[in-house]
Amino acid sequence: MNFQPSRTALALCLGLLAAPLAQAKVSAAEADRLGKELTCMGGIKAGNAEGTIPPFTGKYLGAPAGTKFTKHAGQFQPDLYANEKPLVEITAANMAQYADKLSDGQKALLKRFPNSMRLPLYPGHRDFRYDDEVCAVAKKNALEAELVNDGNGVKGYMGAVSFPIPKNGLEAFWNNLMPARAATETVRRDLAVVTEKGDITWGRTIYSQLSYYDSPGNLGKPNGEQYASATNITELPEREKGGVVLSNEPINFATHKRLAWMYDPGTRRVRQMPEFGFDQPIPGSSGKVTIDSDRLFNGSPERYEWTLKGKREMVIPANALRLHQQIKYTDLIQPGHPNPAYTRYELRRVWVLEGALKPSYRHLFAKRVMFLDEDTGHAVATDLYDARGQLWQHGETHYYYSYDMNRWHAGTSFFYDLNSGTYVGMNMYQGRDQGPILNKNDLKSTQFTPEYIRNLAN
Repeated sequence: MNFQPSRTALALCLGLLAAPLAQAKVSAAEADRLGKELTCMGGIKAGNAEGTIPPFTGKYLGAPAGTKFTKHAGQFQPDLYANEKPLVEITAANMAQYADKLSDGQKALLKRFPNSMRLPLYPGHRDFRYDDEVCAVAKKNALEAELVNDGNGVKGYMGAVSFPIPKNGLEAFWNNLMPARAATETVRRDLAVVTEKGDITWGRTIYSQLSYYDSPGNLGKPNGEQYASATNITELPEREKGGVVLSNEPINFATHKRLAWMYDPGTRRVRQMPEFGFDQPIPGSSGKVTIDSDRLFNGSPERYEWTLKGKREMVIPANALRLHQQIKYTDLIQPGHPNPAYTRYELRRVWVLEGALKPSYRHLFAKRVMFLDEDTGHAVATDLYDARGQLWQHGETHYYYSYDMNRWHAGTSFFYDLNSGTYVGMNMYQGRDQGPILNKNDLKSTQFTPEYIRNLAN
């Protein structure tokens, strides 16, 4: 297969990168391209000249006709592309042919496990779309949304990306931070820390999130103060069982602090955490994954200089329903990496977003490079570098289109320590009887208070 850069994509990228950093909003003429030659989230509708990236069809809104699916019940979603076979499997032996379509982290991972790691590349599909109402908010944001407080907040409208035609790094950053996603989510999820030899340390939490930004009643309303609230109730490891963490996420980190509380079952007390996020480790990850790496980045942008490097073609996880079926963990979890038989990659166009640590701040990662799907704004892969500038970790989030909400959902993530050969599987539910319950809209703001988690734990 001939994977050459798309001239259309290159021309668009050069034009966007030439725009001054201070520019917000876009002209009416530019916003009018959304839904025409651009998807409503700003992706190029056309495929590439080589035919290796398909055109956007958006022919499905929700479940295709004939699909048996019960909404908001945690059902494992049928895979529309289950019978497809890979076009090629990219391995350490043949990756030189696809080098310009891989990130540095992907190449390092293939080299680290030359005998077992592979990226199965499937035919591309861009068949699903957002609701018209979500697209309308995205267009309104294109015309009116703007960064405020030196990029630490956004003035815009709720329910869609703020900058479907991003002009700089911070705008692309906020698209990943506040995309169109689930209004409510409840899921019992597993976490596995897997050594190079295959030894596994398990964690498990019950996760609940209420996104005010995506609540149906807030669609199209001006941004409020709070983006979302979430709780994590620990079930494993046993020594942490019964602990609860509550977090409240602001829309403007300059005017409102990210707040978190922890219930300690040992003392039976709730205390406010002095800080939550950045490079604090995610509980149960053996220090391998930082809190701000969930969904590849979350929380305040303040510690990094964010630069939009343009758009490129890249092999990324996509249409990942193959991975999100009921699968025995003994089949999925292997030494070094998950079983590639359950992963699906496609060639797509992504925005390349680089974060360089500011001299006045500290963090485990001195540089992070994220790759954002052009059709959604979601970060799907990241390469993470240490203080010496050496590649340290590679992470991927395997997204799929959810029939529960007609939006893309962040499924299982894998974070690979390229030095030790250890990896972490997060947000896994393949070995359970139920997947995430999405958009049931059964959660209330009163369930996300310190008093509530004290009573919940008791």
